[in-house]
Amino acid sequence: MAVNDRLLGIVAFVQSAEAGGFATAAERLGVTRSAIGKRIARLEQQLGVRLFHRSTRRQSLTDDGQAYYERCVKALAELDAAEAALDSGRREPSGRLRVSAPVQFGRHCVAPVMLELARRHPRLEIDLSFNDRYVDLVEEGYDLSIRVGRLPDSATLAARRLTEERLGICAAPAYLAQRGLPRDIDGFAGHDAILYGRNGQNVAWQLRDDDGRVREPQVNARLRFDDLQAIADAAVAGAGLAMLPCWMLSRHIRAGELQLVMHADRVVGTRIHALWPHTHYLPLRTRAAIDLLVERIPDLVAWDRNDRNAVCR
Repeated sequence: MAVNDRLLGIVAFVQSAEAGGFATAAERLGVTRSAIGKRIARLEQQLGVRLFHRSTRRQSLTDDGQAYYERCVKALAELDAAEAALDSGRREPSGRLRVSAPVQFGRHCVAPVMLELARRHPRLEIDLSFNDRYVDLVEEGYDLSIRVGRLPDSATLAARRLTEERLGICAAPAYLAQRGLPRDIDGFAGHDAILYGRNGQNVAWQLRDDDGRVREPQVNARLRFDDLQAIADAAVAGAGLAMLPCWMLSRHIRAGELQLVMHADRVVGTRIHALWPHTHYLPLRTRAAIDLLVERIPDLVAWDRNDRNAVCR
């Protein structure tokens, strides 16, 4: 068995063990499920042992497989460290970078940065995935994730703050003409609201009163969506009040589709972070992506309080 084939087999084996199946491992590695199966079969033949108990739904490690897995993980960690040490002396990031980002924020802010990163570094391959769920970076094989909102407590992840997302509360002019414009936080009582919800939990609206205290307005939460564009569309349709990022509000307000009810100075913003698996040897490609995100993201969500035409002033 050639050294390269053996290494491919080991990588396929470790990924399959950690993913709990060949299909997920194949997705992480960008190959077919049958390719993963063939690599592991060749590895088992070369070793003379069975590494997995196979069933129609899931593969689990045999005793030999568990012992071999533990040694393989250590060996691959050493290879990663060696690669990172070489990376530190290179000027050009290369290899595959897997990134996860929220759907709307990812399209508006992260994708342009990744395109710029790709233009700067032709040897870099970028795989950008959009979804609003909390991905498990280690379990799902991501190098980097962009998170909007509260960070989970984790000893396995490192984080760097990118910026704070400014938020505004808005509604369609027709809705406000019928229901009235709230003049203060107490004025929100009785108004219909379109909330962002995920995994059964709503994202609370937090507003500052005239004394600077943070309060949650009392609203009638008739609609909940886990997609910001759906919330914006519902607000435009007159379904109620909505809290949206200023960068997303701009075009709707300038088009006259939405009217600002509470500006960004009164709405508590949301912090945005880049997260990655904690390691002593951060690959150059990941470091380059983080540095560019730190440089570019603040401009992409910029809010100029001195701009009289700013929609979230």
